[in-house]
Amino acid sequence: MVNEGGKILMIDDDEDVLLAAKMLLKKYNYHVIIEKNPNKIPFLLNNDTYDVILLDMNFSKDTTSGKEGFEWLAQIKERDPQAVVIMITAFGDVEMAVRALKEGATDFILKPWQNEKLIATISTAIRLKKSYNEVDKLRKAKQMLEEQISQPFRDIIGSSPSITEVFSLIDKVAKTDANVLILGENGTGKELVARALHQKSLRKDSSFVAVDMGAITETLFESELFGHKKGAFTDAREDRPGRFELANGGTLFLDEIGNLSMSLQSKLLSALQSRQVTRVGSNQAIEVDIRLVCATNMPLHQMVKEGRFRQDLLYRINTVELHIPPLSERVDDIPMLANHFLNHYSKKYRKEVLSISPEAMTKLKKYAWPGNVRELQHSIERALIMADSPALQESDFLFSRKTNDAPDLDSLNLDEVEKAAVAKAIQLHNGNISKAAEELGLTRASLYRRMEKYGL
Repeated sequence: MVNEGGKILMIDDDEDVLLAAKMLLKKYNYHVIIEKNPNKIPFLLNNDTYDVILLDMNFSKDTTSGKEGFEWLAQIKERDPQAVVIMITAFGDVEMAVRALKEGATDFILKPWQNEKLIATISTAIRLKKSYNEVDKLRKAKQMLEEQISQPFRDIIGSSPSITEVFSLIDKVAKTDANVLILGENGTGKELVARALHQKSLRKDSSFVAVDMGAITETLFESELFGHKKGAFTDAREDRPGRFELANGGTLFLDEIGNLSMSLQSKLLSALQSRQVTRVGSNQAIEVDIRLVCATNMPLHQMVKEGRFRQDLLYRINTVELHIPPLSERVDDIPMLANHFLNHYSKKYRKEVLSISPEAMTKLKKYAWPGNVRELQHSIERALIMADSPALQESDFLFSRKTNDAPDLDSLNLDEVEKAAVAKAIQLHNGNISKAAEELGLTRASLYRRMEKYGL
């Protein structure tokens, strides 16, 4: 009989039984952990995962009623409702067997067992556990994907030479497994490019998992990316796979990677080099197979020179670099984008605003769009909501910044420009951080980091 193996935890207070079972199961390619003391069950479950748990019903304190066995079964199922537990007893009590199954046991074995019966029961239980794992993984991946694809626009729109060059690079790179670093200003559509790379890749039938690195705190970094075991920390109420595991076989997109601290960069680099992750609260390494795509609006090469970004991590993530042009460099795409957003929001808000007047379109094309495509999208949405006519007029668009023909930059230093933009947004919204972050196309956490960086 050949099987795919599996990890088995066996708890029984009879050492002879444990050793006999371990020798038998080892012949069938199973990895068996044995334990005499049931009080160590919580420790064992916290530090590892098992395909099957073989649990004696009667320990030395109570040798016939099965009370201890039922108590431990309840604790195991409370920790992991999908744990596959096979109960073992030397007393062939049918009522006890029925009760064990009702309370969550998968099967029931009598001692002394027949070897063939034991192996067949375990083999069936292993297959059941694998099916549980697959269903759970698909459920969590589906839930995450549904949350992430709720954004209304998933296609890159445009026909200008600069965006056409991006399309060409996507086609060249997508079908490889090369790591890609996407560079561009906020709001240029870096995540759309990452999704396009995934959809055109050989991994398109697997998960695309996006992570906003700028929104993950230092304390939650490992839990979010690598997962955690139940009880690993206060709010860890269940085992949870991290984003690396959920992206296994597919694409992992790490947005705003330039915001990571040096210590978190080291942890990320270690996982990328080993292609393994270890859940918080566990010591078991899990192999992962991902295609990595990263994005940032920060000057990583300059940050390496300044000692703010690890050079070895940069080498790891940028096998290929894609530069996404700002909207100011693809003015010819503005009419196409504006009409796309207009059509979408007309349907969403059930308003018959069918066009944008020539004067309004001219105004849109002259505006500098520091927030890029995302700002254009929000401007169209706001204008449509306030519009009183079937065509958006020039007066429907109110911009606080100057247009392309009147730039207002005292310096071309990127840090100084970013500092000025952050200060201006905070002032514009009278210190309201949420509104300032939205204006800048940032998360609140990312804006706070920039405020700290620039002493604002």
